[in-house]
Amino acid sequence: MTNLRIGHGYDVHRLVPGRKLILGGVEIPWEKGLLGHSDADVLVHAVMDALAGAARLEDIGKLFPDTDPAYKGISSLKLLEEVGRLLEERGFAVVNVDAALLAQAPKVAPYKARMAENIAAALGIDAEQVNVKATTEEGLGFTGDGSGMAAHAVVLVERLCL
Repeated sequence: MTNLRIGHGYDVHRLVPGRKLILGGVEIPWEKGLLGHSDADVLVHAVMDALAGAARLEDIGKLFPDTDPAYKGISSLKLLEEVGRLLEERGFAVVNVDAALLAQAPKVAPYKARMAENIAAALGIDAEQVNVKATTEEGLGFTGDGSGMAAHAVVLVERLCL
């Protein structure tokens, strides 16, 4: 059995007025925010799903159901900490995280380093192990027309104990 596992995560949320926009645990000033039961941090949700997949955990909808009032408005970084704890409990260590945000606006370049630092801190790893990037969709689809945002994440984890 190999000690390395790859996980892929994907998440999407609708943009709506009257909500804070939280991406990678950073509040970004903008006219809309992401709709969801928690803070709807689409970037962190994709990372959590990738990690859960690599460790063969349930997906985040099962781990943190939106029917549970305990998760209403919760910081996704707190949920990521819990996923990190579950990985550690199963003997996994995060090797690296590569995450991509798909959004037409706002521009997030000034916030990417803080996003990576937040994700790394929640997982107890070095910020050098986390890469965050962003791209527009050239005006195409729901991310391109500004009605939503999506994120992909790929992770590599290593099983330390068998």
